[in-house]
Amino acid sequence: MITELRSTEKAELLFRGWNDTMIRSCLQQVMGKIYVNDTEQPKSACAILGCFAFYTGEPNEELVRNKPEGFLIMTPQNDDWAKLIEHCHPTAKKATRYAMKHDTEFDRRQLQDLIKNLPDGYKLRAIDGDLYDLCLKDPLTVDFVSNFGSKENFLKLGLGFVILKNGEIVSGASSFSRYREGIEIEVDTAESERKKGLASIACAALILKCLEQGLYPSWDAQNLTSVRLAEKLGYRIDHVYSVYEIG
Repeated sequence: MITELRSTEKAELLFRGWNDTMIRSCLQQVMGKIYVNDTEQPKSACAILGCFAFYTGEPNEELVRNKPEGFLIMTPQNDDWAKLIEHCHPTAKKATRYAMKHDTEFDRRQLQDLIKNLPDGYKLRAIDGDLYDLCLKDPLTVDFVSNFGSKENFLKLGLGFVILKNGEIVSGASSFSRYREGIEIEVDTAESERKKGLASIACAALILKCLEQGLYPSWDAQNLTSVRLAEKLGYRIDHVYSVYEIG
């Protein structure tokens, strides 16, 4: 029987060596949940935060089939888990993601210079209560705030910056998730506003705010475009890995 694990320390050994911040968020009980096959002596576990799920331990078919509704990115710990996901969800789309190193030493002056490139007619603002509400209304920006569950929780634990044009959000960077030592960055720009450097500006502002607060801004890239943006900001690739996307 698959059950949510309340005493998350019992799953720490299963996830040992897997340096993903969303797993850390779940283990630290900051946000997200961990599901196991046995709450006393778990041998199989899945950490779920937002649309991401991470599978570890002994491959367990019930755990793989016990997915939440909606879009999910399933990340297997190894090939055995990958084969099981393919067996249980044959329509899943296999994709590649790029994990960036967690030891970036940022050039603050470079980041400050990026922010100075904000074009005329655009405004850079930190996400406050009013902008939280605006983010929730738009598919482009909903993931900037939605994983925190409430406005109060985002304002307590989250960080983010958006760029507005004529009162509408056209780009931004925010905390997709939070763990004790930092955040996982989410960034997006309206298609009509791309190639103007807006994402770089929003990310630079967010990174500087994280550094100011003693937090690490972690980056995991969905594609090579995201990798190039990350490298522009000072990140370096750590490794490439496979995931399975299920609608």
